[in-house]
Amino acid sequence: MSDLHLVDITAKDLASEPIRKGFGRGLKKAGELDINVVAACADLTESTQMSLFKEAFPDRFVEIGVAEQNLVTVGSGLAAMNKIPFVSSYAAFSPGRNWEQIRTTICLNDRPVKVVGSHAGVSVGPDGATHQMLEDIALMRVLPNMVVIVPGDSVEAEKATLAMANDHRPNYLRLAREATPIITTEATPFEIGKAYVYTPGTDVTIIATGIMTYQALLAAEQLFKDGVDAEVVHVPTIKPLDGETILKSVRKTGCVVTVEEAQMAGGLGGAVAELLAENHPAFMHRIGMQDRFGESGGPDELLHYFGLDAKHIRLAAHHIVERKK
Repeated sequence: MSDLHLVDITAKDLASEPIRKGFGRGLKKAGELDINVVAACADLTESTQMSLFKEAFPDRFVEIGVAEQNLVTVGSGLAAMNKIPFVSSYAAFSPGRNWEQIRTTICLNDRPVKVVGSHAGVSVGPDGATHQMLEDIALMRVLPNMVVIVPGDSVEAEKATLAMANDHRPNYLRLAREATPIITTEATPFEIGKAYVYTPGTDVTIIATGIMTYQALLAAEQLFKDGVDAEVVHVPTIKPLDGETILKSVRKTGCVVTVEEAQMAGGLGGAVAELLAENHPAFMHRIGMQDRFGESGGPDELLHYFGLDAKHIRLAAHHIVERKK
């Protein structure tokens, strides 16, 4: 394990918490630190955990209602008046419904609006395909000026929210719904644009983001018992991508597995593939949603069904190491 003050993921009493709760705490703290931080929501204040900010600063909160396109355009207007607006909804609706307004009113004008998409990925569970947003990373990564952040747990989400409040660019923050293991601590570093080697290794690089980093760490533990030394790189910022850290790892191991709870096309795996193709071609295997929609089910059940859990990461790592040989 690295010296990044991580939690022992093998502990029996490993704590879990919804990542969105970390966002809620972080937004409230950001509001306490800067009077220019404001917030708006599309009738999902409790679900997105923006309720903490609303209760603390009711005069700096706007309930837009079920009008996601209006949500982000209001955010752009607030940013034009030197405010720091956070706008939240379910990711299926923002950026799923209002991508054109984000493109035109936020990114084209380079307004520092913080778009928060909650309930992303198949781990949303029983809500099914309509609400399991899988295309948001690709949608937001392609937008000029947009920063894309996918925290690995609630502790990192809190840090990311505070960092976003001080970042002068448009930001997208992707949040999961269900309680997920807390793998970092207050002392674990986070900086926009940085990736972190959570587990050093020499045989294969596993690059993961969001809640998939926990699954990657579990896979690395299993692989070590198999005699495979896996290096786990956590990528909380997908854009701008920390190419230096990723290339350093892949040059050492010679092969890579990417893991994301999103469509593989245009997501983290696509970003890493582009980086490697231009700088250091290597054996690569991408794990993610393979050109299909989600289904209803329990979060863990769906992660296993779609091949996104530690078992499938382990199998992919063995496969890519054999290809390298």
